[in-house]
Amino acid sequence: MYYTYIIYSENYDIYYKGVTQNPEHRLWEHNNNKSRFTAGKGPWALVYLNTFEQKRDCLIEENRLKSLNRRSIELLVMKHKTMDS
Repeated sequence: MYYTYIIYSENYDIYYKGVTQNPEHRLWEHNNNKSRFTAGKGPWALVYLNTFEQKRDCLIEENRLKSLNRRSIELLVMKHKTMDS
């Protein structure tokens, strides 16, 4: 399985979007400064996760997420949070 994800740093008020096959380990990497783009900006919280069987579909979704503006990201995260409740 492949996953698109969004993590959020409350300290820096920023979102990061990415792809992984292991969300728990990837979040650990972000929180332990193993990722160049997120190092030193944590702690990070997973706020959105979407599952795909095909890597290609996952990468297409990652590109879509990266093209969204901040307000659209916030709406997506809120909708996702509501669906999990």
